[in-house]
Amino acid sequence: MSAPMLNERDLAFYLYELFDTESLCQRERYQDHDKQTFSEVISTAKTIAEKYFLPIRQKLDVFQPTFDGKKVTLIEEMKPAFDAVNESGLPSACADYEYNGMQLPPIVASIAGAYLSIAGGNALGYSMLTTANANLLAAHGSDELIEKWVKPLREGRYAGTMAMTEPDCGSGLADLATSAVKDEAGNYRITGSKIFISGGDHNLTENIVHLVLARVKGAPKGVKGISLFVVPKYLVNDDGSIGEHNEVALSGLFHKMGGRAHTSTALSFGEHKGAIGYLVGEENKGLQYMFHMMNEARILVGTGAAVIANAGYQYALDYAKNRPQGRLPSSKDPLSPMVNIIEHADVRRMLLAQKAYAEGAMALVLYGAQLADDEKTAPSPEQRAHAHLLLDFLTPIIKTWPSEYGPKANDLAIQVLGGHGYINEHPVEMFYRDNRLNPIHEGTTGIQSLDLLGRKLVMDKQAGYRAVIVEIEKTIDQTIQTPAVSEYADQLGSALVTLNNTTMHLLQSMATKNIDLVLANSVQYLSMFGHVIIGWLWLKQASIASAALTSELHQEEQAFYRGKLQATKYFFRYELPQIDLWAATLNSLDETTYEMNPQWF
Repeated sequence: MSAPMLNERDLAFYLYELFDTESLCQRERYQDHDKQTFSEVISTAKTIAEKYFLPIRQKLDVFQPTFDGKKVTLIEEMKPAFDAVNESGLPSACADYEYNGMQLPPIVASIAGAYLSIAGGNALGYSMLTTANANLLAAHGSDELIEKWVKPLREGRYAGTMAMTEPDCGSGLADLATSAVKDEAGNYRITGSKIFISGGDHNLTENIVHLVLARVKGAPKGVKGISLFVVPKYLVNDDGSIGEHNEVALSGLFHKMGGRAHTSTALSFGEHKGAIGYLVGEENKGLQYMFHMMNEARILVGTGAAVIANAGYQYALDYAKNRPQGRLPSSKDPLSPMVNIIEHADVRRMLLAQKAYAEGAMALVLYGAQLADDEKTAPSPEQRAHAHLLLDFLTPIIKTWPSEYGPKANDLAIQVLGGHGYINEHPVEMFYRDNRLNPIHEGTTGIQSLDLLGRKLVMDKQAGYRAVIVEIEKTIDQTIQTPAVSEYADQLGSALVTLNNTTMHLLQSMATKNIDLVLANSVQYLSMFGHVIIGWLWLKQASIASAALTSELHQEEQAFYRGKLQATKYFFRYELPQIDLWAATLNSLDETTYEMNPQWF
């Protein structure tokens, strides 16, 4: 089928109506750009996606990377596709000119990357993690580390990873056991094992640069004693040439349900003398530095989930418009022609739910990309600080809401196709498998909910929370008198009252009651907050659409904006009311799951 990867009209809506990306060109960093250069970059990404990745998408899924005990092998078509991405400069689209970057706004880079992610799936993870790795080193590394590692990472000659998870502690980094010991030459020798390291080994680049969390001998216990090291697969000589192997050994590959093109590895560091590691920043501040990459990766995970949801929705929509089957209940003539399944009300229900989830998630992750930009390039220090505050608070939601509702959208896409959705002749079953990793990746939903309720909410006397609430209230005030959307503005205001009351109750309870009991239903709090945020973003979209419909428009434009209004109506009538149930569970400090005795299972 020739379903579009993405709705280009929708992308233009995000860029130039919802977020006014063109105004960014007034900022010094982006003064070389304009709307045309943004379009050219996105077009380049789409061309590479169509030429190099779409033809091999199914092959990447079917033929997983292999390990023969000595080396990893990917399908041969992966290397030219990977090289084409690097040669385009897209992995360093947001980087400074001096590091071979384009100095593009992150929101433009996100949309360009969306095409590559849909066509190549998790194969783009090699480039994405490399970019995040280079960004961390550029922010926290010494001049020497930047010179030695960041430039080849930006050029695509080296790949980058983040190595945190260990076999015995998983997400519990306080129990991390990988060790670092200084030798006589002043180098650190790294010893330990890491698992689930995405892109941990492959044959795409000259070298692989691992950012490894380890504990220096004598460091404090817990997370306060963790340091961060650059540990390359191969050492690099003073002239930049590749040197000897650095005792980074591949123990094996994990075979995944989805995202199969991106290797997931078990790595062993320092089986003899210890792998040489280069300290990033200061000792015992490694987790602080790693959060730079972790938070970037969390936004990437949310973005990937939103993109895959949109891809599944576009495919299901195209299928429903072209697949004749059955007749409407009102049709009593068995000889009448069959209708395309989009004429059936339940199919439209499923498509509308997908639209609400996928486009709501897309608005959220692009909002996150814009905040990440604003915290660095906004005109005033106050604006940059405000953007940082909003992004820091919202990161658990940006990561998690698309990760939870993206797979729901993909599940519905399968259902729209019926039996055809369940077979790999159509990609929707692959989209679902690829997306199912995202609620786990970079901090599970449960971990993100604990971060939001147990940490982000109480930070700086609820400064982040209050900043988000003010933004939502602004939109309500701006739309409450607009007839086409006043109903939704009023409903969002009521939802905000529910959120506020529940939040205040939980804050008081955390201070006076059993904290484990209060946090037992933290996922419901994250779900409730996420729905309020998505409702807010749908209200903003509906406000733009209703204003546009007051003008003379081409029929296709009218249909586009009416679709936005109908998706908003769906979200506010079918989804937002669920927050009342979550609020009831939270306010009662429901103990059902907390008191479940492990012996009763």
